[in-house]
Amino acid sequence: MLESLSSLQLSLAVIGGLTLVGVVAYNYWTSRKNAPRQADPHRPPVEHDIEPVLTGELPGATGHDQALAQEPGMQNGFANLSQPERKTQLDALIDVIALIDVEQPVSGDAAMAAMPSTRRVGTKLFSIEGCSQDTGQWEAVAPSRRYTAFQAGVQLANRVGALNNIEFSEFVVKTQAFADAVSGTPSFSDMLEEVSRARELDQFASVHDAQLSFTLCARTAAWSPGFIHQHAARLGFVPGSIPGRMVLPAAVQGLPAVLSLTFDTHAALADDPALSAIRSFALSLDVPQTSREEQPFVRLRDAARLLTEHMDGLLTDGEGQVLNEAALDQIGLDLQQLYDALDARELSAGSPQARRLFS
Repeated sequence: MLESLSSLQLSLAVIGGLTLVGVVAYNYWTSRKNAPRQADPHRPPVEHDIEPVLTGELPGATGHDQALAQEPGMQNGFANLSQPERKTQLDALIDVIALIDVEQPVSGDAAMAAMPSTRRVGTKLFSIEGCSQDTGQWEAVAPSRRYTAFQAGVQLANRVGALNNIEFSEFVVKTQAFADAVSGTPSFSDMLEEVSRARELDQFASVHDAQLSFTLCARTAAWSPGFIHQHAARLGFVPGSIPGRMVLPAAVQGLPAVLSLTFDTHAALADDPALSAIRSFALSLDVPQTSREEQPFVRLRDAARLLTEHMDGLLTDGEGQVLNEAALDQIGLDLQQLYDALDARELSAGSPQARRLFS
């Protein structure tokens, strides 16, 4: 009886040990399976599927342009980049413009000293340009130049909304103060007409604005920030100024990035990012900010396809619906109609006017 009991105890001990080993092995396998996928440190560099390019900061660029120009990795290699066409900032298409006559030429230094402390009227961009005594052309006011006239302008609309009566009145006050400082006389257009024009432009912009965003979701194991960075970098994306953001820069210095990739900022800022589990990230395109000649949607679609294939992901829209080829084709057709409508209004996607209006 004692011998049988000892055998039973031994058998139970063996079974218990095997069970414990099995549980440990299962937990190890499960943790390995569910652990965030890491970047491969031994993976050799490869040619970019999408050519990486750089952007930078240009004098006179809008706030939106300047912010994008400050992305890390975009401040070198400018010598090989083409430059955007230089045009005056103000445009009657999207600005209220007040002409300021002066009795005699004014130096650029004096004009700059008379500038208001802020270049905003409410939420709208406020600008002053001078007519160069040397060239007779309108230009941004600069020192060591002389000007025979000035013009002040305020933007009619942006993504915040249309110019209103209060903002127009503030525009008049700022312009009059500058005119007094340079011994000039301003001419203002009718407020009600300009506010009405602002509302019409804002309505057009609201209907024709488009900011596409696709979501890539992990099918199985989650991704680490390094894993995402490695695969996105192969397509030409570079780190952005905000943790959890990467951008695909434009080919022309000073222009907004073509595409952006964003994931959880907290994951990017974790003490040990390798342990951060990311199950999705967004690929985005700000349509009016990028010229159709850049083929931004084609590049967005290609980037989404390659990342989905290489990272074992699933492409969805903002509501979690899987995007198939037919859905993507339809989006492409809709975008062509949008581009045509912007062209017809002389607000072509990627133009300086469109970038200011849709900002």
